[in-house]
Amino acid sequence: MRDVAALAGVSVKTVSNVVNGFEFVKAHTRERVNAAIAELGFQPNLVARNLRTGRTGVIGLAVPELKFSYFAELADAVLRAARQRDYVVLIEQTGGERSAEIELLHGSRTSMMDGLLFSPLGLDDDDALQLKVEYPLVLLGERIFNGPTDHVTMQNVEGAAMAVRHLLASGRKRIAVLGAHEGERVGSGPLRLDGYRAALEQAGITFDPSLVVHRQGWHRTDGAEAMQELIRREVPFDAVFAFNDELALGALRTLFHSGINVPQDVAVVGFDNVTEAQFAMPSLTTIDPNRATIAETAVDALLERIAGRGKEDGPGPRTFEVPATLVARESAPVGIRSTVA
Repeated sequence: MRDVAALAGVSVKTVSNVVNGFEFVKAHTRERVNAAIAELGFQPNLVARNLRTGRTGVIGLAVPELKFSYFAELADAVLRAARQRDYVVLIEQTGGERSAEIELLHGSRTSMMDGLLFSPLGLDDDDALQLKVEYPLVLLGERIFNGPTDHVTMQNVEGAAMAVRHLLASGRKRIAVLGAHEGERVGSGPLRLDGYRAALEQAGITFDPSLVVHRQGWHRTDGAEAMQELIRREVPFDAVFAFNDELALGALRTLFHSGINVPQDVAVVGFDNVTEAQFAMPSLTTIDPNRATIAETAVDALLERIAGRGKEDGPGPRTFEVPATLVARESAPVGIRSTVA
């Protein structure tokens, strides 16, 4: 840094300010310093900087399963957001098991991180005290509400209602749902079922339990099997709202093999807007939870907590709800009405 300062004709402190991205450095001074850095091939000693600041420059992301397209794409969005803010991300996979999630929260691996983004599946509201940890933590998902940490969530209820309203607008009246969790009190499943029922009630349509297919898993095989079960019930339906895109993609496969035309006979809407949705045959109409915004909001909230660590005047736990949008594609396009009487 002294060599860079001498070549640029500035102080070592100014070089430090440029390297650390401080905004108050004048543009022409920053240009001289960056030119000197390039000429000398200078690289900051990150280990020394981390020792000085007490930080590692690493944050963690814990998700249930990366084989779920949603979590894989969420991880990609978090990596991009963190990289733009000069942070590295360590990704942990818990399998959605309560014991693994608790072990991660209180285990030694967190010592390698400045903070953790945590998306639980095995924990629920009764486990909120497990989130009381000594490091910055931001919660993702819908398993725990009113916990002691910042929480970034999506519009599950409104997103589900949006999907159902879209189907109703195209004349569908018998809308089945795939992926409800029988007896579950918290999580995306109950929230999306609440949104489904609210939209039906608003439209004056009576809720019919025979149109609800329960599935504990939300993989494509679960969607295919749920659709097979619905067809076996011989209950009339002209639309399907699947609680995630994986279920919807499996359902599309079963509908195709059953000779049921989409969207003429049955319209299909998913939730998550994973990349595969736009390449399905037909392409899948879905609810987009805006993963990029979720990732950026969560990373910014975590870095704010990291920067304020040890201060007693920081804000209390905050909740950030990211708005969802509907993406209309071929499986339930705008304006295509049911051909079923």
